[in-house]
Amino acid sequence: MLKNILSSKVKGFLISNLIGMAIIGLSKYIIPQEGGGIFIFSEFVIVPILMGMISGWFWQDLRLSSKKLTVYSCYNGLLAIVLSSIFLGEGIICLVIVSPLILCFIVTGAFIGRNMYKRDNNTLNVSVFALLIFIFMGDALSKHEYENMVSDTIIVNAPPNKVWKNVVAFKRIQEPTTYWLFKMGMPSPIESTVEGYYKGAGRKCIFSNGYVFGERIATYEPGQNLTFDVIDQPKDPEIMNHIDIERGQFLLKDNGNGTTTLIGNSWYKLYVFPIWYYDVWAKSITRNVHLRVMQHIKELSEQP
Repeated sequence: MLKNILSSKVKGFLISNLIGMAIIGLSKYIIPQEGGGIFIFSEFVIVPILMGMISGWFWQDLRLSSKKLTVYSCYNGLLAIVLSSIFLGEGIICLVIVSPLILCFIVTGAFIGRNMYKRDNNTLNVSVFALLIFIFMGDALSKHEYENMVSDTIIVNAPPNKVWKNVVAFKRIQEPTTYWLFKMGMPSPIESTVEGYYKGAGRKCIFSNGYVFGERIATYEPGQNLTFDVIDQPKDPEIMNHIDIERGQFLLKDNGNGTTTLIGNSWYKLYVFPIWYYDVWAKSITRNVHLRVMQHIKELSEQP
């Protein structure tokens, strides 16, 4: 009896994860995906639900309470996250970001499965599984594109001509970061250098851990507008195949009272879905990059 219980528990963990990884492998290597590195909605929603339902099938005879089913499902989700780090090469920050989504839908799938299996209706069970697979296939074959822009504004107590020199290039940021993802190890901006003060000049935004974003100045209007295209991004597991920063911009507006309104804009393209979840993170990270740089520019410009 004990052996059967242990066997059912283990099967629930192992088989659900094996099937989940197999489905994701199918989407990556058999179903054509534009860009080669897009993570679709179904990989973070439909697949975890399926995994929860599959594990629930093996656990149905264990008569688990709702609390135990939730705990087992969370363990199953953590196993899936560990396997993702091994086989998909995801970074720690990415795993932290994706964890709530994976855990939530695996637990959801386990409870859906438990209620389905109680009905003892094989036609219903097959229909639900078939519907989820159909949604997955439709999603995998659909076009996935998403671009967005984030804008932030601060007031600098200095005229535009004094602010401008710190916008084009700025000295190394010495202040410790306050954003919790930066504290966890996500690269944060620390310095910017420029090859020349003219349109077409190369520019570099240097991040912690030595990461460098290569840029080229697209618009150079002293005291008003610095716009640059990102032409090279670091090959970092937290960035690659997830987000491309395409363009950055600083706009300066003279307030006529010795102060300047400094506006920071960034355009980016996301390769991870669902957008309703991941764009919240993308906005937060981009905004905190903005504010760290803009606050530093403010402090430099306001020095006597």
